[in-house]
Amino acid sequence: MAFLHKLSKASSVAGARLIRRLSNVPENTVYGGPKPQTSNQRTTLNQLRQKYKKGEPITVVTAYDYPSAVHLDTAGIDICLVGDSASMVVHGHDTTLPISLDEMLVHCRSVARGATRPLLVGDLPFGTYETSTSQAVDTAVRVLKEGGMDAIKLEGGSPSRITAAKAIVEAGIAVIGHVGLTPQAISVLGGFRPQGRNVASAVKVVETALALQEAGCFSVVLECVPAPVAAAATSALQIPTIGIGAGPFCSGQVLVYHDLLGMLQHPHHAKVTPKFCKQYARVGDVINKALLEYKEEVTNGTFPGPSHTPYKMNPKDENAFTKELQKMGLDAAASAATEAAAELEKTNRQQ
Repeated sequence: MAFLHKLSKASSVAGARLIRRLSNVPENTVYGGPKPQTSNQRTTLNQLRQKYKKGEPITVVTAYDYPSAVHLDTAGIDICLVGDSASMVVHGHDTTLPISLDEMLVHCRSVARGATRPLLVGDLPFGTYETSTSQAVDTAVRVLKEGGMDAIKLEGGSPSRITAAKAIVEAGIAVIGHVGLTPQAISVLGGFRPQGRNVASAVKVVETALALQEAGCFSVVLECVPAPVAAAATSALQIPTIGIGAGPFCSGQVLVYHDLLGMLQHPHHAKVTPKFCKQYARVGDVINKALLEYKEEVTNGTFPGPSHTPYKMNPKDENAFTKELQKMGLDAAASAATEAAAELEKTNRQQ
């Protein structure tokens, strides 16, 4: 009985340890938990608020698929934004308007599988949240439930957009607002035009940002506005501002993955690459060079060489295979197999 008691106690301890390992709930939550979050766990809104309070800049980059998400994860980017800019840099459209919610959800799911640490934010695409607050909430719910996102971003500061943001927050979903140049509104703005360059427009940027804060947004993107306007909005708000073409005085910065990497080097992308974007690499040139080298090596027969032809048969099986081909009446195929084996053997001896 004493042995059984010890065994039962040991099993309980082991079970408790297993439960603790399986849980990622921080100790200071309402329901308690095993341990605080580590650097390998998902970035939270509380962690972002702490960075903001300390004056530490917040890094944001877009991603649209598994590989780009893994790169952001490895680099330790704070927020991964699955942007509707995928419409332009992935799907080849001239604007962000054509991309659908179903297409965005595919991008969101791919990113969610690749990025384990950044806070994941999904854009609400044009036409999926403007009709009513019910439509806005339904779309936001799908982005979280079907897309695997942690939060959503929506554009604009009209009363209906403010109401939509408030309704989404009240539904329990974290929201990033977006003011200044809002690409989904290019038909009203007259194209991709900077905002806040006169008094009325500048005041509107600040007022709209404040309204989004009042609606419950945890952050606001400021796009293509003069630096003093962005500085004023950042000072007026008590939530982080994320700048894109808005100068250095925001709480953080965001760039499009393809833009900052110089991923695409062709006329369409040259047409849509913004002036404010710094290219930290010219990955597109590297890709083009690699593709040209591949084409050349396939054309001249140097690829695949012996080092990239790893799968072999032993001589006994090769001979048996040749005889089977001859029995099938495939004499030319049997000769081809014999010649290929001989050629590989000769090449390997020369290495």
